[in-house]
Amino acid sequence: MRLASQIFLPAAIVLAAACSSRAQTPTASPTPTPPTSDIFVIDLKEKDGEVRFGEPKKITTFVGYNNQPSFMPDDHNVLYTSIRSKTADIYRYDIKNGTTTQVTNTPESEFSPTLMHDGKNISVVRVEADGTQRLWKFPIAGGQPSLILENVKPVGYHLWIDDHTLALFVLGTSGKPNTLQLIDISSGKSEVVAENPGRILRRIPNQNKFSFVHKISDHEWVIKAFDLRTHTSASLNNTLPGVEDYAWLPDDRLLMAKDSKLFVVTPLIGKDWTEVADFAAAGLTHITRIAVAPKGNRIAVVAVLRK
Repeated sequence: MRLASQIFLPAAIVLAAACSSRAQTPTASPTPTPPTSDIFVIDLKEKDGEVRFGEPKKITTFVGYNNQPSFMPDDHNVLYTSIRSKTADIYRYDIKNGTTTQVTNTPESEFSPTLMHDGKNISVVRVEADGTQRLWKFPIAGGQPSLILENVKPVGYHLWIDDHTLALFVLGTSGKPNTLQLIDISSGKSEVVAENPGRILRRIPNQNKFSFVHKISDHEWVIKAFDLRTHTSASLNNTLPGVEDYAWLPDDRLLMAKDSKLFVVTPLIGKDWTEVADFAAAGLTHITRIAVAPKGNRIAVVAVLRK
C-alpha cells in the first residue's frame, strides 16, 4: 500500500490496531519509519540430544526492516521481506554464494513469502492499493502475480498444508477477534480452528498435524496441535512469557527465543524451557522470528544488532 508519507508494516499490522480484542497478536500502527531488524543464519548441530549453534552470520546489508525469513527446500536459499522504499518486497539470499536477488518489485507490499507445493511459485500476503490484504502468488521465474483467494480477507499469515489446503490467520474486523481458519481452495470450504491465534503456523515434523499459538488470555499463551485427521486441537506447551514466535527442530523439540537467548522444550514431556544458546556476545538482541532449514542443519533468526 503506497501513501505519500507513510510506510505500512507487515500483514496483520495494517488492520489489527482496530481489532483490539483480548490477547491479539501484538501489533503497531503504521509509522513513518519501520523498525530496523536484520536476519542472521546460524549453523545447527545435534548430537546425543544436545543442540549446538555456530556463530550468527548476518545476511542482510540494507539498514531497515528485514524480516519473515523462510528457507527453500535446497537449504541454502532464504526468502525474506524487506522494506527499502515506501513498500515491502520479497528478496532471496543464497547462502552458498552470498548473493541477494529481488523477487518482487511492485507498487504494493508483499509479506510472508512461502514456497508453494508446485515449487514454481511463492505465495505472499499482499497489501493492495486500497489496503486490502489477500493471498497472492508470484512465479519464481518471473511473470505476473495472480490471486489465490478472492473473497478471504484480510489475511495476516498463512501455512500450506498441501497443494489445496491452507491454514490462515484472518484478521478480525468490526470488533471481532482474529481467527485461525482451515480453508480448501478447491471447494472454498472453511473451518474456524481457533480465535486469537498467534502469527506463527507450522507443520509438526513426522505428524499429520500443524501447530499454532492460542492466546487464551493476555497472560496464557499455549502452543497447540491441530490434528488434520480428527480436526481436533490439543495443548502441547506454554510459550515463554510474552513470546509467540517458535519453530520445530527435526527431533520434535520446540525452539523459541527471548532477547538474545534460544530455548528448547520437548512438548508433553518437558514442561520447562531450557536455555541452549546466548548470542549476546555476538551483539544480537530482541530475537523474534525463527526458521529452521528443511535438513535441520541451520536456522535463520530475526534480531536487532546491538550498536
